[in-house]
Amino acid sequence: MDDTGSFAGPGPDFVHAEALKEGRFIIQECASCGNHVFMPRILCPHCGGARLKWTPIEGHGKVYSTTVVRRKSEQGGDYNVSLIDLQEGVRLMSRVEEIEPAAVRIGMDVRARIVETTSGNVLTFVPA
Repeated sequence: MDDTGSFAGPGPDFVHAEALKEGRFIIQECASCGNHVFMPRILCPHCGGARLKWTPIEGHGKVYSTTVVRRKSEQGGDYNVSLIDLQEGVRLMSRVEEIEPAAVRIGMDVRARIVETTSGNVLTFVPA
């Protein structure tokens, strides 16, 4: 925040997307309360603080919840959508790959990876 109370510079979604383009996974950490934050935000949802700094993380986590989305094989086949709890204490939605969608289990240890796609880099997970 600048002297006028306005936020200057690129927004947090832009910063996060640019890091993914560069092959880096970063999340925010609040300098006021020490909690990690994801999705990217301007203010900490825990304490309301405005001093959020970007922190590179390794991306280790556990599957909190998962479901299989069914598609015809000509449409790419089945895939899973999972909620992942990162060791930093945030939860995010992604996919677990390199495993059959129905084989993903709650509590499974996973690690993040960034995958290049035709529409840009995306964050996915693989079994740890």
